[in-house]
Order: sequence, then structure tokens, then C-alpha cells
Amino acid sequence: MSTPFYVSPQQAMADRAEYARKGIARGRSVVVLQYNDGVLFVAENPSRALHKVSEIYDRIAFAAVGKYNEFENLRIGGVRYADLRGYTYDRDDVTARGLANVYAQTLGTIFSSAGEKPYEVELIVAEVGAGPEDDQIYRLPHDGSIVDEHGSVAVGGNADQISTYLDQRHRDGMTLAEALKLARASLARDTNGTERTLTPEQLEVAVLDRTRPQQRKFKRLLGRQLSLLLEEGSGATSVADVADESGEDAGSQG
Repeated sequence: MSTPFYVSPQQAMADRAEYARKGIARGRSVVVLQYNDGVLFVAENPSRALHKVSEIYDRIAFAAVGKYNEFENLRIGGVRYADLRGYTYDRDDVTARGLANVYAQTLGTIFSSAGEKPYEVELIVAEVGAGPEDDQIYRLPHDGSIVDEHGSVAVGGNADQISTYLDQRHRDGMTLAEALKLARASLARDTNGTERTLTPEQLEVAVLDRTRPQQRKFKRLLGRQLSLLLEEGSGATSVADVADESGEDAGSQG
């Protein structure tokens, strides 16, 4: 009888982590930044059907990189959790911290299970508060750990290089236009140091805007609204500015 091949638990976990990290790094990056009126999400994503950024609940949004089918299953589970908790208890009981804990348990269980491969995903869960000091941003790597982030965060692709670029340039109190231009510049940097040109059509952009009068704070920025914010000299600095100039309703496209 042959001796079974033995792999130490430490080596098995290291191999699973390396497998997940390689899958995540193949995806295009997503960046999340705080600005004066809320939280900005920007992803390099030319697809208009397969979203990397989505609304979860009133003040909570979700961003992800990696395998689409895997993070889409997590997104749907998060929406169901939020809806059930808000209906059973109170809408204020649905928080980014609670959702991040649920995701952490799910990812951690999958990562440590020998019966299935680890998820090749990295998530960001953000909640906009009454003021910038109340905003919450959580990053969840493939192994289910939770990292409490502040200011800016990047996941996927060359996230380390992008994070360094953002840390050096992001500041408190930035306008939406300033944060958006910084996010685009960070995503346009390749690993070899060269810069690409990213058009509005190549970006998926959304905000959690605390100034919106309605309960739902999530809004996608599309078309002319996005172009005006990225355009130098347009004078547009916030969602209200581009809504007025483009003739579009700031409360639409939730």
C-alpha cells in the first residue's frame, strides 16, 4: 500500500492564497475614495452589463474584482441579507460593518474548506455617513479577513502601485471632480510606469452621495454627467452641478 502524499496545513493554505491572489491580479482594478460629499467608486470596466460596482442598501454599496460569477453570488447574498434584516428589524440596523462581517464569514469558510477552491475575489463594502468622519470603508481579501480603510483604497490588478499613488495625492475635503480625476489618473498607470488614456466609456463610476434628499444615496454617473466632471474647465465639481448642466435628474439612475 502506497503512502499518501502529505502536504502540511501551512503549505496548503499558502498554495490556496497564492492561487486566489493570481486570479484577482488578472482583473482590472477598482478604486474607492472619500470626497467631501460622500464616497466615490471608479472601476476600469468597458462593459455596461457586467457591473463591478453595485448598490446594496440605502447608504451601502459594494465593489469587487476577480471572477464575476463568484462576486455576483456574494452581491446577491448581501442584498438578501440587507433586505431581510431591514424588514425584520429596522432599516438603520443594516450597516456596512454587519455586511462586511457576513462576507468575512462566507469567504473565510470557503477559503479554509478543503472540498472547494477558494474564491478569486476581493471586495469593498462602503457606507456613507452623515459626515466624512462617519463614512465606513471595508476591504475584504479572498481569505475573509477585514481591513478597515480610510481615505482611499484600491483592489485588483496592480493595486499596490495604485494605492501608493493615491496615498501620496488623496486629501480630505476633495470635490467629486478632483477625486474622480485622481481616480482616473491612478487607474491609467501601468506597472511599467507608463500612462494610458482612459475615456469615460472605459470607466464605471458611482457615488454614495450624502447630499441626496432621498433615502437611497447610491447613484451611477453616466454619459454627459461623467464627461462634464472629467472635463477640465467645465466648472462642475459635484453631482448637483452636472445634473443642472446636463439637464438630467440627479435622483435618477439609482
